[in-house]
Amino acid sequence: MAAGAPGEQSPAPGCGEPPTVKDPQSGVGYSHENYLMLNSSQSVCPHKSPLSPGVTAAKMSGEMDKPLISRRLVDSDGSLAEAPSEAPRVGILGSGDFARSLATRLVGSGVSVVVGSRNPKRTVGLFPAAAQVTFQAEAVGAPEVIFVAVFREHYSSLCGLSDQLAGKILVDVSNPTEREHLQHRESNAEYLASLFPTCTVVKAFNVISAWTLQAGPRDGNRQVPICSDQPEAKRTVSELAHTMGFTPVDMGSLASAREVEAMPLRLLPSWKVPTVLALGIFIFFYVYNFIRDVLQPYVQEGKNKFYKLPLSVVNTTLPCVAYVLLSLVYLPGVLAATLQLWHGTKYRRFPDWLDHWLQHRKQIGLLSFFCASLHAVYSVCLPVRYSYRYDLVNLAIKQVLANKSHLWVEENVWRMEIYLSLGVLALGMLSLLAVTSLPSIANSLNWREFSFVQSTLGFVALALSTLHTLTYGWTRAFEESRYKFYLPPTFTLTLLVPCVVILAKGLFLLPCVSRRLSRIRRGWEKDSAVKFTLPMDHSLAQKTSHV
Repeated sequence: MAAGAPGEQSPAPGCGEPPTVKDPQSGVGYSHENYLMLNSSQSVCPHKSPLSPGVTAAKMSGEMDKPLISRRLVDSDGSLAEAPSEAPRVGILGSGDFARSLATRLVGSGVSVVVGSRNPKRTVGLFPAAAQVTFQAEAVGAPEVIFVAVFREHYSSLCGLSDQLAGKILVDVSNPTEREHLQHRESNAEYLASLFPTCTVVKAFNVISAWTLQAGPRDGNRQVPICSDQPEAKRTVSELAHTMGFTPVDMGSLASAREVEAMPLRLLPSWKVPTVLALGIFIFFYVYNFIRDVLQPYVQEGKNKFYKLPLSVVNTTLPCVAYVLLSLVYLPGVLAATLQLWHGTKYRRFPDWLDHWLQHRKQIGLLSFFCASLHAVYSVCLPVRYSYRYDLVNLAIKQVLANKSHLWVEENVWRMEIYLSLGVLALGMLSLLAVTSLPSIANSLNWREFSFVQSTLGFVALALSTLHTLTYGWTRAFEESRYKFYLPPTFTLTLLVPCVVILAKGLFLLPCVSRRLSRIRRGWEKDSAVKFTLPMDHSLAQKTSHV
C-alpha cells in the first residue's frame, strides 16, 4: 500500500514525560517555563461515555486487561453472536487494512459497526462476524458517527451520499504522503469538510497504525490527537476513543488538522540532533585512532596495519563515543545547577540551547548504551581474527627462541582482571538505565524509584566507566612512546568531560553549596533576583515576612 494510505498510518512520535520541578539526573529544580514540552495540548478524556449506558470507561478498563479479540471473531466464522442492539452504532466507509483493523477494535470495545463497501460480497469475509458489511448508502443511514477510511482522491466518490450524510459526524483518518502534504495547502480533513458542508468533520486516529488497533494501545502509542470546529463532535469522538482504550488529546479547531496530519510524516524528530552528535564524535575519534594506530606505524616504521580499520579501530572508537555521550547526559544538569546558583533563582529561563540539550538527554543516553553494547560484541570478536592468531603464534615462537618457559607479569594480570570487571559492571548499569527509560517500565515506577535509577545509578555508571578507562590507561599517559605524532593517548581525551562532571557533582555535595541549591529548589531567591518594597508604616513592616 502506498505511503499515507489509511491502512498504513504510522504511530505518532513518543511523547515526553510530564514536566516536574525536580530533574531525575541532576537533582536540580526547574521552573515551569524550562520544562515546556511539545505535548502541551489539553487532553479531553471524559470518564463516562454518553454513547450508551452499557459502554463506560470503567467497563473498558477491565476489558483491556484481557486479550483484544478472539481468533474466531477475527476469522469471521459466523459462530459469534452479533453485538447487542443497545450498543452504540458506528459506520465505516472503506474496506482497506485500516478499516478492517478499526472495525476489529470497535467490535472488541462493544460498539456496533456497519461497514460500507462498494463490493460487500467480496469484503464481508475480511471483517469480524459481528460487523455488518453492506453497501455504502445503507451503511450511513443509522450511525451518527461515520469513519471515512478512504484516500483523499476518493472523497469525491462519496458526494452521492451527501443527503444521507447531512448532520452526521465524519471522522477523517487519512494521511497524506510527504509530496501531497507539500502540494496541498489545505489538509485532507479541511478538503473533506468543503465537500460536505452539512456535516461536521473531525480529524482523529490518523496517528494510530492498523497494527496498534489490532494489538491494543498497550503495544503502541495511546494518544489520539483530535481536532474539529464543533466541541460536541470532538467530545463524542473523544468518548469513542476512550472507549477503545486510547487517550484523546484536544488539538483545537480543524485548522490544526494540517499539523496533525504532519505527525506521521516525521521520522524520529527527537533523534536527529543526538544522532548527528554521536556520529560527529565517532568520526573524530575514528580519525584520531587511525592517525595513531595505522598511519603513524606506516609513515615512521613502514608497517602496514591498514587491516585494523574494519574492526580494531572501530572497537577502539566505540568506547570513546559511549563514554563521552554518557558524560554529556549529566553535563547539562551540572550547567543548569550552576546557572541557578549564579542567578540565585530557579524562575529564570535557561538558554534555548540548554533547554534543547536537557530534552535530548534520553536519546543521548540510549545512544551511549548502543555504542557500549557494540563495543562489548566487538571485543568478543577480537580473538577470532587471524591477525590475533598470528600475533599469538609469533609471541610463542619468540618466547621459545628466548628460552623463556614461563611468561607472567603480575601487574598486567591484575590490571586486566580489574579492567574487564569494571567494564562489565558499567555495561550492566547502562543496561538498567536503558530499560527504565522505556515508557512501559518508567510508568510502573514511582518518582523516587525513577529518580534513584536515572540519577544515582546513572552517576554510578559514569563513575564505573571512569574507573574502567583509568584502569585501561594505567601508566600509559606518562610513557613517551605512547605519544604518537605528538598526540596523547585517546583515553586521555575521553576523560576531560567526565572528570568535569564528577568534580562538579562533588562540589554540589558540599554542605554550603548543597544547602543553597536546596533552598533554590524550594523557591528561595536571593535579594538581587527579587526586590520587595516594604510599606512605610513601621508597624506594618514588622508584620511583613520575606519569602
